Amino acid sequence: MRALGIDPGTVATGYGIVDYKTNKLSFIASGTIKTSWSSPLPLRLQTIHNKVLELIDQYHPQIMVVEDTFVGKNFKAALKLGQARGVALLAAQERNLSLFEYSPTAIKLAVTGYGAARKEQVQIMVSRLLSFQEEFSSQHASDALAAAICHLHSDRLQRLVQPGTDQSGF
Repeated sequence: MRALGIDPGTVATGYGIVDYKTNKLSFIASGTIKTSWSSPLPLRLQTIHNKVLELIDQYHPQIMVVEDTFVGKNFKAALKLGQARGVALLAAQERNLSLFEYSPTAIKLAVTGYGAARKEQVQIMVSRLLSFQEEFSSQHASDALAAAICHLHSDRLQRLVQPGTDQSGF
């Protein structure tokens, strides 16, 4: 199974693509979709949408995993983040991908074993899980990979504990 993870943002949206076959995770690609802070928001959203569609068309994932919006103290920033998530969700729908969403805490817990892990800890664990020796282009990219890994591990666990499901591992 191939998963496209998305860490949404209106200036920097991370993406990460991971394969899971025969109980092994494999790194495929990662990066950051960058937009200009000075560009109008609709143009930035269009750029994100178009790039996500390109990634889907190029790498052919079966699923998309998107980090859920974290609403902190800055409500306006959370709204913009939600808009970036929205265009990624639209791209998944347009390409008929199954879509899964996880909170930042759930992703950190699945990857590091600690729901309040720092970004550096997430990067280290993602590198180890994917046997990735290079540096990630950004924390957004490693967060997107973490989202994909979170779902692939969660999905495998669900298959193992649900009776009557295929337990061979995809």
